[in-house]
Amino acid sequence: MAQAETDYLIIGSGAVGMAFADTLLEESDAHITIVDRHGKPGGHWNDAYPFVSLHQPSAFYGVNSTQLGSGEIDTTGLNKGYYELATGAEVNSYFEKVMHQRFLPSGRVSYHPMSDYLGDGKFVSLLSGKETEINIRKKTVDATYYGTTVPSTHTPKFEVKDGVKMIPPNDLPKLWQGTGPRPKKFVILGAGKTAMDVGVWLLRSDADADDIVWVCPRDSWLLNRNNTQPGQEFFHQTIGGQRDLMAALAAAETADDLFLKLEACGVMLRIDPEAKPSMFHYATISQGEVDILRQIKNVVRMGHVETIDQGGMHLKEGDYPMPAETLYIDCTATAVERRPVVPQFQDDLITLQMIRVPQPAFSAALSAFLEVTYDDDETKNRLGQPIPLPDGIDTYPAATMVNMMNQFQWSQDKVVNKWIAQSRLDGFGKMIFGVSPDDEEKMAILGEFRTNAMAAMGNLPKLIVQAGG
Repeated sequence: MAQAETDYLIIGSGAVGMAFADTLLEESDAHITIVDRHGKPGGHWNDAYPFVSLHQPSAFYGVNSTQLGSGEIDTTGLNKGYYELATGAEVNSYFEKVMHQRFLPSGRVSYHPMSDYLGDGKFVSLLSGKETEINIRKKTVDATYYGTTVPSTHTPKFEVKDGVKMIPPNDLPKLWQGTGPRPKKFVILGAGKTAMDVGVWLLRSDADADDIVWVCPRDSWLLNRNNTQPGQEFFHQTIGGQRDLMAALAAAETADDLFLKLEACGVMLRIDPEAKPSMFHYATISQGEVDILRQIKNVVRMGHVETIDQGGMHLKEGDYPMPAETLYIDCTATAVERRPVVPQFQDDLITLQMIRVPQPAFSAALSAFLEVTYDDDETKNRLGQPIPLPDGIDTYPAATMVNMMNQFQWSQDKVVNKWIAQSRLDGFGKMIFGVSPDDEEKMAILGEFRTNAMAAMGNLPKLIVQAGG
């Protein structure tokens, strides 16, 4: 068995592992070893469908040291008027560039792709079977806790009978290679952002809306991309949106009431105005995408699929016939699993989780800064409290409360506050810090935001109790 040494062993070279390593490289002289099953850095982006893109601006994603994208505003398409969204191909290229132009040339990073971590500092090459044991001088960093999966790498939880044609979204652009008959119907399985992307892709690729069936076990509330833009030109939408969010949190009596208030002020969107959403995963969307998806009228709300055969779908709440020539598109992967929060810093193990939602890259980068700045786990965990990711809308208030408590803790720590102010991954802070004291209008919005935030913190415990938390 081969032997090696390192200060930090990072399991996973996805966005979380890369963001943590980047800050560690910048803020310390530590040696870092990264182990990953993929052949290239980027984690699940290597397995994603070819028409995927970021939900939020590229400015909020990647590693702290290296800009992703050009920082320009799109002038065409569904994201017109907003800051660019990197495509999956661009994200993959970006992480490969960071690895080969920043990490490896530093001489302090050892990278082992196509390797499976076995535990106890040991990993095995998936190609040669050779095992390596690492002497870890400081800590192991688990950047895989959420177990991210995409349709091309997961196993469906329903049965698919012989003769049924089902594909992941990755195969949609390859349909031109097929030799069989054109599908009579397209069935989108799943209700998350992947399913929405597939719906938009089908319609923009000239599929007939009447030929699309969307199996939607739960409708979702969606963040309005209009309120997630960096840059002073978007101050009123972004910071004004945060002000309105806090006002809704302060006034709401129930989770349902909260989301209706957020919809009324433009912070939240839903695709079907007649359906009551019960899911919230921080998916972000533009009004243009919503308008396109509303063209799909054949929406099946009969629970989860249990079996698909040549006669159609058998769902939890009944059967739904479909012609034999139907193409089923599996969008049911969990993406980010809702796992119990655990302390990030526990002796010689760091378990990376989100400490600001929905920003995994920023969270990992800040966690690395906490690791190299403070000596005791108690301080690190106080400043890096993991947020319980919501699934249904009832769990959103609890997640928001932890999110706000973290923000408050950071604002009270001069060292952390300074790092955040200089972080590329923190666009909103720069918007606030960039406001001139002479700008009475913007200063008034900031004042309202702070007042509403205090009121929100007073009401959140009531919402949590009301939701059964």
